[in-house]
Amino acid sequence: MDPKRVVVTGMGVISSIGKDVDTFWKNLINGVCGIDFVEEFKDMPVTFAGKVKDFDAELYGMEKPFIRKQDNFTLYAMAAAWQAIQQSGLVTEGEHLNIDPYRLGVYVGSGIGGFEVQYRETKKMIEDPSGKWISPLFIATMISNIAAGHIAIKHQAKGPCLDIVTACATSSHCIGEAFRAVRHGYADAIIAGGSEHASIPLGVAGFYNAKALTRASDPKYASLPFNANRQGFVMGDGAAVLMLESLEHALQRGAVIYGEVVGYGNTCDAYHATAPRPDASTQARSIRDALEEAGFDPSRDNLYINTHGTGTQLNDVAETMACKLALGDFAYKAHLSGTKSMTGHMFGAAGAAEAIATLLALREGICPPTINLDVPDPECDLDYTPNVAVKTPLTLGLSNSFGFGGHNACVAFRPYKG
Repeated sequence: MDPKRVVVTGMGVISSIGKDVDTFWKNLINGVCGIDFVEEFKDMPVTFAGKVKDFDAELYGMEKPFIRKQDNFTLYAMAAAWQAIQQSGLVTEGEHLNIDPYRLGVYVGSGIGGFEVQYRETKKMIEDPSGKWISPLFIATMISNIAAGHIAIKHQAKGPCLDIVTACATSSHCIGEAFRAVRHGYADAIIAGGSEHASIPLGVAGFYNAKALTRASDPKYASLPFNANRQGFVMGDGAAVLMLESLEHALQRGAVIYGEVVGYGNTCDAYHATAPRPDASTQARSIRDALEEAGFDPSRDNLYINTHGTGTQLNDVAETMACKLALGDFAYKAHLSGTKSMTGHMFGAAGAAEAIATLLALREGICPPTINLDVPDPECDLDYTPNVAVKTPLTLGLSNSFGFGGHNACVAFRPYKG
């Protein structure tokens, strides 16, 4: 069977800078920071995060009895999927989709899953070791695959359904593996992305004591990718989902096409639980594999890279090195940005949110900025689009994700051309 072309026909996002794609994109290109103080964290060493504000799940097709039973990571995933499905035009008047249900898949992951539910129920168990007060819904709301399961249930998606868990690379791997599944004929369309709600006190304490979080005091100058002043990442919550569909299927139903998935790289550092491989060889290989599959041509392509860009000392230097290894001298011609400077680190949702940013950068010909990049690290000497968005016609976009455990993913996109 000949490989199929795979396109994006819908997108949805829930984040600290927007609870729909249009708001998310507008705030990205205008450099709006969604990181702010969190009352719940007032007595903690880190008092801010990129939290989702004023979220109302009922606005995204969910009912109160369902909402009351779920962890926020599931609600965020359901909301982002609902947006992507609505935008795709696959939805009918009911909740089911206008597609053979056995040809529709769901690849939506989470790095941690129902963290808040797990914390709450564990607290009950510590207070009363008999376990009699543990919710009968505990397991079914905590497990990380439940968001994908509920999306499939709501929309009767009976095709392949996977919850990939690769920490910060989770949703990039979901998109990449969905791309391969559609490309090789295992589904006509797959709802792909990720969701996370880890910005709870336990999450802050864990990441802070692991020395991963910034020690900054100003939330608006805290997430600083590629900045010499960076001290660590800032936690963020949310979800992002893309509708991936075979070009043939999309054209048959007259769908609007927002871009094309053209490449995917997937490697592992095989080095350390949290630190990136210092020589950046494995990260570079994921980028190189995506570029090769995408048909990268340095003589013709104007390249945009949405970086992993966490704002940690080791990651930013390793990613810069990886781009140079993969691209050679062309790395200095590429346009890059670190949008975590505005959203914080959305963990399992980060890759999909940044894939949406990459698709919109290609579609609109605008590179989002890396805000607060006022003191560039000399070791991070590529064009990271400091502070202000840049307009330029783009032909190829990459979205990088590098997760704890050494999991590396790179997904490549192009503007759609028939």
